[in-house]
Amino acid sequence: MIDSRTGHPLNLNPDLLTVCDLSIGYRNEFGELKLAVQNLSFSLKDGGSLGIVGESGSGKSTVARALLGYYRGSSERSSGQVKINGTHLNESDKDALSEIRGIEIAFVPQNPLSSLTYHLTVGYQLEEILKTRLGLDDNTAHIRALELFDQTGLPNPKEIFNRFPHQLSGGQRQRVVIACALACRPKLLILDEPTSALDKTTEKQVLELIRSLRHQIDASLVLVTHDLNVVASMCDDILVMKDGLSIEIGPTKETITTPKSEYTKDLVNSVLHLDASPSAVNKLNQEPLLEVNNLSHTYSERFWFFNRESKDNVSLSNVSINLSPGEILGVIGESGSGKSTLGNCVAGLVAASKGEIRFKGELLAPSNKNRSQSQRHIVQIIFQDPLSSLNPRQRIITAVARPIQLFFGVSLTESKKRAAMLLAELGLGSELHDRFPRQLSGGQQQRVAIARAFAAEPELIICDEITSALDANTQSQVLDILRELQVKRSTALLLITHDLAVVWRMAKRVLVLKNGIVHEHGETIDVFKNPKSEYTQSLLEASSRASHFN
Repeated sequence: MIDSRTGHPLNLNPDLLTVCDLSIGYRNEFGELKLAVQNLSFSLKDGGSLGIVGESGSGKSTVARALLGYYRGSSERSSGQVKINGTHLNESDKDALSEIRGIEIAFVPQNPLSSLTYHLTVGYQLEEILKTRLGLDDNTAHIRALELFDQTGLPNPKEIFNRFPHQLSGGQRQRVVIACALACRPKLLILDEPTSALDKTTEKQVLELIRSLRHQIDASLVLVTHDLNVVASMCDDILVMKDGLSIEIGPTKETITTPKSEYTKDLVNSVLHLDASPSAVNKLNQEPLLEVNNLSHTYSERFWFFNRESKDNVSLSNVSINLSPGEILGVIGESGSGKSTLGNCVAGLVAASKGEIRFKGELLAPSNKNRSQSQRHIVQIIFQDPLSSLNPRQRIITAVARPIQLFFGVSLTESKKRAAMLLAELGLGSELHDRFPRQLSGGQQQRVAIARAFAAEPELIICDEITSALDANTQSQVLDILRELQVKRSTALLLITHDLAVVWRMAKRVLVLKNGIVHEHGETIDVFKNPKSEYTQSLLEASSRASHFN
């Protein structure tokens, strides 16, 4: 087709996004610029989709933010350009960027909690976007917000609407953020690890929603993720990054099935499978380390602000488990099933409504604040989001040394020496010791959190989705390191995850939760090969459907 104005061929599918020789660096305390992205170039057609993959620290998230003209902290663009529809994104023109963000370009971050305002209900926050960006009136915005919550698979949208971010599970918070991003039907949707906090059933629903809406409005997609399965199901093309460099770029199917670079081959080979052989498990001491008997937890929603009566919700109902020294017990279930509540109750961060928790036969107080110092150090927890659990003003060597000082009364010098040894075991060298959490990648932050937990020399560590933010290669490395530390120290693990392949690889036994109720409990190999519960079957089917590597 010819453009009647110019006489030249008309480009029916022009580039919506163009990145040309982009380099981004971070300045250290001495003012030196260290490049995190180097001479990156790629383009995306209008309506196209690109997946950006690579291990933690490869520069994926830095690139994602640059596509909105955003350079966080001490980062800056040292060279190159980012263009949307041929228009340069000039980060110094804040007014122009403000007009583009949220309307033409929408962004879903990896950490939903950091992008939601903690003291406002999630419904109010979505309504504000609809009113300020689209000009909807109060009633229309309210109806549209409920529709978006329903479309993203949130249970009971009317109840969710009036909850605060901290009252939602990690997966529910992620779906709220996705609803906010989709609200204005953007031309370009940038997703940074959008499904890392979701179980496979919910992940499938969310990805289908994104795929459906994309095609409805012909939106382009840039998907940053560590999950090659997600890229394979969602993206036409794939960009593989390592150390800020483009290693390989091309059609997704071709790149995954016949990768040209050794690094891409390693990423593909690192994907965990449910059909692989489970790890050998040592014979366990049958003397129980942890006994949880008929544990229940009920929380009340108080609506005094809205002049409504409070409502009681059951998040755990008569859950009983036991754990031997050195054993790993997997806990699986969809978002909101009560997995994290169970872990928090055992750790004493949330006081159970009824039931008892015994450690080596000794009754533990429901609340951690009522437990002795010796009881506190023997049970540690690693959270799903390491950034929110690490002190942002504390250097990582100090963060890991602090439990050593607190529980064992050693000097600062000695505690830092022990902390350095732990960090080294987790692959974090001395060059990272004086960095702050935000100066590390997501995978590095999680390894710091793991080191801090082991620093207390606990007998039980509760791992709450600790690999959900990691790429396949780093996930495999961290699980290997975690298993090595766990075996060396005979530490028991309560492994909470939505990734069934992680449980298959790591745990001797598995507990299946839904709506706070135990649906199945037994040897992992028996539960996965011969599930008795329809719910367990659905989880296994969803996990199998999500895999494009079997």
